[in-house]
Amino acid sequence: MTNKDKLPLDLKWSTRQRLRFIEVMAYYTGIVTRSDVARAFGISDPAATKDLKLYGELAPGNLIYTQAVFGFVPAPGFRPVFADLSPAAVLPLLAANLAGAGGPYGDQPLYGLTSERLPLPGRLPSAAVLAQITRAMRSRRKLAARYHSLTGNDTGALRILEPHALVDTGLRWHVRAYSADRYEFRDFVLSRFAWAECLDQAAESDPEHDEDWVETLTLRLAPHQGLDEPRRQALALDYGARDGVIELTVRRALVGYLLQRLMVDTSRDHSGNPRQYQLMLENREEVEPFAAWALG
Repeated sequence: MTNKDKLPLDLKWSTRQRLRFIEVMAYYTGIVTRSDVARAFGISDPAATKDLKLYGELAPGNLIYTQAVFGFVPAPGFRPVFADLSPAAVLPLLAANLAGAGGPYGDQPLYGLTSERLPLPGRLPSAAVLAQITRAMRSRRKLAARYHSLTGNDTGALRILEPHALVDTGLRWHVRAYSADRYEFRDFVLSRFAWAECLDQAAESDPEHDEDWVETLTLRLAPHQGLDEPRRQALALDYGARDGVIELTVRRALVGYLLQRLMVDTSRDHSGNPRQYQLMLENREEVEPFAAWALG
């Protein structure tokens, strides 16, 4: 019989949500505190303390209280009881800043509306690898990792990174991190991490010095000139264009990914096939210094 089989059946859904949050928070950040629970659900500190005590009773040995951090950390033999800790389940929670997911709706779609997603390849790391990355982010510590680069250069070699942000491009996830080997901030695709370990050493870089992450750029897009006027008007309506121009403000580090995701014709003369590229980039000169790799 598993721990889940021993759980009381009369636990309220709201209580289960808080217990799930405790597990996700503890596993993926390396610590969960009373204030974390109170802030996430808008409850009092005594109520949060009660939830942590209840978790300890229902999942004994999973969390260890550490006086140095005034919170609970995962025990070496930690096993989830309430939460699905797979990256596919957790990454959307992190991206949307949600405490929990699901609800008392069974298999019925929320609000009675059917929804579906394309069956795209997962391109995700293991839970153990992702947890080490997110723990390093949360505690601002260095991360030792073995990473497989598409360039083939130093693939699998030990790297020391200082991660500070996760990015969902719609097709893959990557982490923005300072590379001690390259002395610069770079993007690392999560699914290419073969191994990672959060170190005890504090990160030395400052995310505020990641200029391409901090600074933004406004893309100026327009319906492709190769389309006839009715189609251009339809796209202008579709994208909410003003005076025929679609303006999107994005972090400079994400400009190339956005252009790729929207299938934008980035050629200098807008010579791309309008059947493939419905939009064209109008301010290429401003964009080129930050996303040359994505320009046609």
